[in-house]
Amino acid sequence: PLDNKEETAAAKCTQPCLGESLSISDLECSLCIRMFFEPVTTPCGHTFCKECLERCLDHRPNCPLCKQSLREYLKAGRYSPTVLLQDIMLATFPTQLAERRELHQAEMAELSNLTRNIPIFVCTMSFPGIPCPLHVFEPRYRLMVRRCQESGSRRFGMCIYENGKSFADYGCMLEIRQVELLADGRSLVDTIGRQRFRVLSRGHRDGYHTADIEYLEDKKVSGEELQELQCLHESTYCLAQRFCEHGDLTSRHILMQHGPLPEKEQDIQASPDGPTWCWWLISILPLDPSYQLSLLSCTSLRARLSQLQHILTALLQQPP
Repeated sequence: PLDNKEETAAAKCTQPCLGESLSISDLECSLCIRMFFEPVTTPCGHTFCKECLERCLDHRPNCPLCKQSLREYLKAGRYSPTVLLQDIMLATFPTQLAERRELHQAEMAELSNLTRNIPIFVCTMSFPGIPCPLHVFEPRYRLMVRRCQESGSRRFGMCIYENGKSFADYGCMLEIRQVELLADGRSLVDTIGRQRFRVLSRGHRDGYHTADIEYLEDKKVSGEELQELQCLHESTYCLAQRFCEHGDLTSRHILMQHGPLPEKEQDIQASPDGPTWCWWLISILPLDPSYQLSLLSCTSLRARLSQLQHILTALLQQPP
């Protein structure tokens, strides 16, 4: 038997062997052909980067290598890192691991930019301050939502489809409040509308649309013009209250779904998007999406209130 000194010497002899017997290619993910980043091992024993495996499972709930079903693994919704492999990489290739981490951080920084190459979900109309619940099932949008969470931005643009274009010229940023993952990889995403924007240019990333954008702001007014605007705001809000108390079946059904008319704001120019109650009304009124879009792109609160006054007056004149 070896005494303690010999044991230590023997251990020293075996230590460098790990680095000598391993090459970078042994620590490569078979999906991205790069060094593992946040490696995870499936129940069937195959190891991939966490992000690479998630992207494969967006399309099919099977192991990318042996095709074994990973439904139960997907249902658990937890990917535990393969700690031993992380330790081996840190011990044998610390420089390359640091470079791989830097590359990942640069990719995340690019994804968190909120004016250039922002992800665009092409689906429905959404408005500032108004909740927008989404059911996400397409692989490209599963990836998009996950990236918005991982990059820390938790935001993406929502636009409607427009004939002759991939999507409309105007949209609304949505902020992810909560994501409920379903067992088959679909998710229910609770979002709320933030700033309005105008599309400057269109692009693509990994199957979903992207855009360079500029944010919209209502033009501020003062003096006599502001006084007139406040009067218009008061009278339009009164009409909105009358419409909500109209008492017919349709409006009762709307209020059950969307909740009550939001409170009237004191400072009508405090938000760059104007009072939230206007957007709430635009979202519930029986309006054509192209008309809603023209109201979304309008940067004059006066014009928006005038349009709403006109619509409400017409609706209130209809027999119940």
